[in-house]
Amino acid sequence: MASVTIHGIKNCDTMKKARAWLDEHGVAYSFHDYKVAGIDAATLKRWAGEVGWETLLNRAGTTFKKLPDDEKAGIDEGRALALMQAQPSMIKRPVLETGGKLMVGFKPDLYAKAFG
Repeated sequence: MASVTIHGIKNCDTMKKARAWLDEHGVAYSFHDYKVAGIDAATLKRWAGEVGWETLLNRAGTTFKKLPDDEKAGIDEGRALALMQAQPSMIKRPVLETGGKLMVGFKPDLYAKAFG
């Protein structure tokens, strides 16, 4: 089986659900805590190329909501990627990489298809 890496933040509830799902289904994975280890610009750019920066940016999170309105207005890919790199909490969680595929967010049905 292809290697599986789950990216996110340790204490996030959605991350806990995703990791529990992987554990329950016997899927071996490595965990990259981008709040602790950071995330490099090249990885963010690659992810944005695969799923779109709009999918990656967590607009619903408090970190994004706390931004001044002028920083949120007219956001584009370059600005979004810079914000996500500077504050990884703005990256939607989890980001799961497996076999060249990228999944953003936790959806049990999609995980089941990927690992079923």
